[in-house]
Amino acid sequence: MDIYTEQDVIASTSLSTTYSQVRKKTVEICAPLSSEDYVPQPALFTSPLKWHLAHTTWFFEEMILKKLRADYEAYDESFGFLFNSYFNSIGERTSRHQRGFITRPSVNEVYQFRAYVDDQMTALLEESESDKLNQLVTLGLNHEQQHQELMLADLKYSLGQNPLYPVYSENVNYINQRNTEEGWASLSEGVYEIGNNSKGFAYDNELGRHKVYIHDVEISKSLVTNGEYLEFIAAGGFNDFRYWLEEGWTWVNEEKATAPLYWKKVGSNWHHFTLNGLQPINNQSIISHVNFYEASAFAAWKGMRLPTEFEWEAASSQLKWGQRWEWTNSAYLPYPKFKI
Repeated sequence: MDIYTEQDVIASTSLSTTYSQVRKKTVEICAPLSSEDYVPQPALFTSPLKWHLAHTTWFFEEMILKKLRADYEAYDESFGFLFNSYFNSIGERTSRHQRGFITRPSVNEVYQFRAYVDDQMTALLEESESDKLNQLVTLGLNHEQQHQELMLADLKYSLGQNPLYPVYSENVNYINQRNTEEGWASLSEGVYEIGNNSKGFAYDNELGRHKVYIHDVEISKSLVTNGEYLEFIAAGGFNDFRYWLEEGWTWVNEEKATAPLYWKKVGSNWHHFTLNGLQPINNQSIISHVNFYEASAFAAWKGMRLPTEFEWEAASSQLKWGQRWEWTNSAYLPYPKFKI
């Protein structure tokens, strides 16, 4: 099951068709769930699956239908308060940490909400076409694709808190990819252009193409594997403050961390929790779900460092990764020329 729809697909097919495809994919992600799986919010940084379903629908209702259809009647005015996330300009919203308290509306009613909005959106896309509509719908679809990924991440965390380590689906496995390249990508010292320059969709924080200066650097073409990280653990990496940023070392001690979040030792063998349950760790597979502190400490243990965002982007033409989100040493800051 592939949760991603490439951005270029939006440009190459009709917007109405792509709208249907992306919205259907969200529902497919939820197909293996029981009604109880939709509600838990085990941590502040997660959201219930039911909330994701409703919030992505709220976006199309609030940002498009209410603005572009004069005769549009909201499905339920209270949903604007319940399912707004961070749009302060839209109005009040429920506190993020209370999303798991929303047992009503029911899961079935949230699906009815989705169906109602989808019918209205399909009609709008069939009867109207404008640059403004296309831009808003494209933004909404990319926003929903982000939430598809968040849904799987939040679901994994929620199920991972269950001592039974339940299986989401035996047919889903996103973490057994292996490296296909070895060696190093080399960058020569000089000035490089950074930032999006394609004609397709991009978020505003990818824009403001600009020049950066980079010193000579090499970036590994292969990503860190489970086996390599096990060597770090076996060498006492979680017990040696020298490899950790001060904030990271505080995290290690407060959390009493001895391994990445989903890793668990069963007897003498390491396992990790996945969307298809607790599985033995494959040493050759690329590691996943380590936090920034853990990634930085591993790099320090290897006598290296994480690349900056700019080094990574400049080297990306030489790399064939795309299999993992990757940590860099750069803070998440706006590019020059970015405007609020």
